[in-house]
Amino acid sequence: MILTVTLNAALDITYSVPSLVPGTTHRVRKVSQRAGGKGINVARVLHQLGLPVLATGLAGGLAIDLPHSFAPLSASSRRTVTVVDGGGATLLNEPGPEVSSAEWLRFVDHFRILAREATVVVLSGSLPPGVPLDAYAALVSLVDCPTIVDASGSALSHALAARPDVVKPNADELLEVTGHRSPQAGAAALVRSGARAVVASLGPEGLVAVTESESWQLAPPAFLAGNPTGAGDACVAGIAAGLHSGASWPSLLREAVALSAAAVLHPVAGGFDPSAYEQLHATLPEARKAL
Repeated sequence: MILTVTLNAALDITYSVPSLVPGTTHRVRKVSQRAGGKGINVARVLHQLGLPVLATGLAGGLAIDLPHSFAPLSASSRRTVTVVDGGGATLLNEPGPEVSSAEWLRFVDHFRILAREATVVVLSGSLPPGVPLDAYAALVSLVDCPTIVDASGSALSHALAARPDVVKPNADELLEVTGHRSPQAGAAALVRSGARAVVASLGPEGLVAVTESESWQLAPPAFLAGNPTGAGDACVAGIAAGLHSGASWPSLLREAVALSAAAVLHPVAGGFDPSAYEQLHATLPEARKAL
């Protein structure tokens, strides 16, 4: 079972508009809303793939329509708003409710029990107020199976002390944490700081994976227009699926690139276009060794 952790769950609201023009009034063509947050989105993709997955974390007042075991919060979870138009997506993310020390400790105990049955643990997203900055490091240290951390800033920096098996920053997050403009150099810096492997997502340029001894790179065949907000979570789902099955790094990257590209064609984060995924998975080449 793959266990995903979302400490800052949300009610995700997506508005579709013909075009987004700041300072003007818009007529929304389509509205969708459901429970979200990065770990929940990862779980949705894994569930769509038919893999055994359980979502956990902290949530208040959310209806979650996939296998889950969340620890309750006394306050309501935050909301996120994504406005999608022909040019891409604009996100508005609330910070999340204050988590008490008692609520955090109850979740740690809950997580410790769930993690005993996990084959892979995915820890994704921002930390809500009240959760310690070393939360991901603390949770990774409780796990005996492969771990993936998808975080940014201080949450990512602190997680490295626990030596997670994979961290998945994007180019901006790499630059923020390491100061390196080169994704390859930034990923190598995170490996030196404690990550066993780094998979950096570079948008249309695909993924670069760096370990202590090797590195690989793979990009989708063409730019895909759509909603990119769920692409990173689909990428993490692909990495988790590969670790769950024991796939090689080239095969793992092909799965991650195919899923993240197919997610761009899905209107809402936490899913992917099945036909695009199948075509990409069948036609993508093996990841090449990076210099």
